[in-house]
Amino acid sequence: MQQDILINWSPQETRVAVVENGAVQELHVERTLERGLVGNVYLGKVARVLPGMQSAFIDLGRERAAFLHVADVWHRQPDGEPPAFARNSQPQVPIEKQVFEGQALMVQVIKDPIGSKGARLSTQISIAGRLLVFLPQDDHVGVSQKIPSEQRDALRSRLQALVGAQGGGFILRTNGEDASDPELAEDIAYLRKTWARISDAAKRLPPTSLLHQDLNLLQRVLRDLVSEETQAIRLDSKEQFSMLQAFAREFMPSAAERLALYKGERPIFDLYSIDEEIAKALGKRVELKSGGYLVVDQTEALTTVDVNTGGFVGARNFDETIFKTNLEAAQAIARQLRLRNLGGIIIVDFIDMAREDHRDAVLAEFRKQLGRDRVKTMAGGFSQLGLVEMTRKRTRESLAHMLCEPCEACQGKGTVKTARSVCYDILREILREARQFNPREYRVVGSPRVIELFLDEESQHLAGLSDFIGKPISLQAESAMGQEQYDIVLL
Repeated sequence: MQQDILINWSPQETRVAVVENGAVQELHVERTLERGLVGNVYLGKVARVLPGMQSAFIDLGRERAAFLHVADVWHRQPDGEPPAFARNSQPQVPIEKQVFEGQALMVQVIKDPIGSKGARLSTQISIAGRLLVFLPQDDHVGVSQKIPSEQRDALRSRLQALVGAQGGGFILRTNGEDASDPELAEDIAYLRKTWARISDAAKRLPPTSLLHQDLNLLQRVLRDLVSEETQAIRLDSKEQFSMLQAFAREFMPSAAERLALYKGERPIFDLYSIDEEIAKALGKRVELKSGGYLVVDQTEALTTVDVNTGGFVGARNFDETIFKTNLEAAQAIARQLRLRNLGGIIIVDFIDMAREDHRDAVLAEFRKQLGRDRVKTMAGGFSQLGLVEMTRKRTRESLAHMLCEPCEACQGKGTVKTARSVCYDILREILREARQFNPREYRVVGSPRVIELFLDEESQHLAGLSDFIGKPISLQAESAMGQEQYDIVLL
């Protein structure tokens, strides 16, 4: 299997597509304005201690002070004990006896600020790798509770041998269950190097400094997505390519040689019609080559997938036609789950099959395709009603939740792209037009919400694009237009 990873970078958004044998299998999106603080490590300064609340406010050098509760103050445990916070220690030491005003304290964000509330902090540092979580203040070696108990002892012994005398606490994540020793060793080396950089920064930098920022999407691509099947990682930004290359050389040398700077005239996502795939992945209906189709319906509680014969007419080989449609659907469904990043409970309604051997073959094919998923999945057999129940671990927001919002016009019965998503579509479209035409000016005609966003939060990106193409861009709000509707007029 040949795998390519394509990265489309812009100041406002990073988009990543994983392409296998010419077909898009995964999509990842990260927006600059929506990146959280969770995972960031700071050298904070204790601003105020509140004995009555058993909490302290910590200055991180941001607008609002962050919040540290006594339960999130870390204490080293006796040898052999798993890592724990003060809440598991008896008796609990009051916070006023542990921290004092003006003290410099290394802390990690465990919850993003919400509304008027500041971020929530912990003094136990944990650094996530692809396969492991590193707890540098501990010496405990553990295995995720989600891995079957009969496998944990053997995995723990392997991991302890790899950790060796250097020590440090490590927890094997669920996706490291089938990892080889060299893969685990590479992850251990990466995590130790990251902690060394954090420790060094803590000695050099003043209080309220950021010591470590959780990896951005570009860096997580190298950590989480690159595999032995990956042929090339192509990125369309020269500046980001240099930065990613430096990161890869230091932390992941095996991935550095596969990095390539894309210099083509066409936008990188146009090579595999990825924008079209994104548009399809936001719709309910998925066409199959056989003439059948899927209907994917995502709700808060679960996702349903209905398989239909569609273009089938006639009944000469009725059973065989249904069997082939279901086989094709099994492959398509597994791909759609990855593409849309659907998680939680999923119910699949295949077309009813009379023959048991057909049902067994479809189920075997479905499980085989699910086995290619890097996210943990579990699929049961056919129920009495002919349904297949399965689960897929939630790792992040689904593509629809990331790019869309409930439609005000239909009161949440459907979705439309967010105004920001439409803004970024417009920016890409203007850039595409600028490569083909040379007008005096571009005029964007769109819905009031989209135009308002361009005048406010996205004004810097619009001005940056105008400078880049060397043409003025004017805006015109049209109240009759829906949020996804817009026109780009060449003047």
